[in-house]
Amino acid sequence: MKLSTFTYSSTDQATGKRIEMKNPDQTLVIMFGPSHLLDAPAPIQSVLAAYQGTAAIGCSSSGEIFGTHIQDDSLVVGLLQFDHTRVRTASAPVKDPSHSFEAAQTLATQLMGPGLRGVLVLSDGLGVNGSELIRGLNSVLPTDVVVTGGLAGDGDRFKRTWVVKDGLPVGGYVTAVGLYGTAVRLTHGSKGGWDLFGPERLITRSRENVLFELNHKPALQLYKDYLGELAKGLPGTALHFPLAIRQKQTETKRLVRTILAIDETAQSLTFAGDMPEGSYAQFMRANFDRLIQGASDAASLASPSSTDSTPTLSIAISCVGRRMVLGQRTEEEVEAAFDVLPKGSEQIGFYSYGEISPYAMGHCDLHNQTMTITTISEAA
Repeated sequence: MKLSTFTYSSTDQATGKRIEMKNPDQTLVIMFGPSHLLDAPAPIQSVLAAYQGTAAIGCSSSGEIFGTHIQDDSLVVGLLQFDHTRVRTASAPVKDPSHSFEAAQTLATQLMGPGLRGVLVLSDGLGVNGSELIRGLNSVLPTDVVVTGGLAGDGDRFKRTWVVKDGLPVGGYVTAVGLYGTAVRLTHGSKGGWDLFGPERLITRSRENVLFELNHKPALQLYKDYLGELAKGLPGTALHFPLAIRQKQTETKRLVRTILAIDETAQSLTFAGDMPEGSYAQFMRANFDRLIQGASDAASLASPSSTDSTPTLSIAISCVGRRMVLGQRTEEEVEAAFDVLPKGSEQIGFYSYGEISPYAMGHCDLHNQTMTITTISEAA
């Protein structure tokens, strides 16, 4: 496998190495960039014009990751020329969040076929119910197919996002690429690094991603009691205090959920993923050093077992909430992730509105406030 990563600046000047395309059916282009490319897609078109006929996937970001650096207003590109792996893209429209499950099923059905080993999913970040998207994917794809990816971002604006479909950035779609064959190697890791605090409480009333009551008490008032003076900054200050949920108190698996909005009248909290009744929730808070260590731990889990210098692409997808919390220290988590990857690795990625990855193995989950790493390589 040959690997190239490069970036386009706002002046449309390319920086980085390229490789010559030989077989379009075995070439994959992955790109991440700002939301304004919806209006000015020339950089995307320029890249894809040089690699016509290849599989291409990408999405908008809340900051682009290139190597150990975070950029804004640029297009980062990863180009993989496989020797033995086939690739195929698929897409499905999501008319509104209620169609998320159906769209995911359609997408997964398009990709199902002999030799499918992994799927990289990139979705519109605003008009999709992430939990239903995951449920739809898992209803079709078997557990031995590695599914990772993320929800497109738009900085802290939350107004519009895009994914690459038919060579152009478009909103309202979920897209994916399937990788086929026995040679492709796919690894993954996802970690948060948040500290748990306070007692665990039962979710006694909720509807999909809206939480109304914990232990039969109004969720918003309880949340404000814990935040104290910081409650005045809601919902923005909520990025520092996500919730961890698990189905049973005997389980070790916890998923992190970020608050997107509050409703004073209903005393409710709206999250980026579902908050099922009967599950248990616990407050979390930021610890900068542990967040950075979490990124390193995610990369350690995702690092291929091979010790040779096989070309490896690392796709780093971190939550926009982590970037806002870490502030000037954000690049430290990108550096921490890259430092533990094997020789021969190159890294691109983006800051997202949600991350997709198995918690450990098997079916994928929707995560918030995590660093999620996927590596792609090929057996020699």
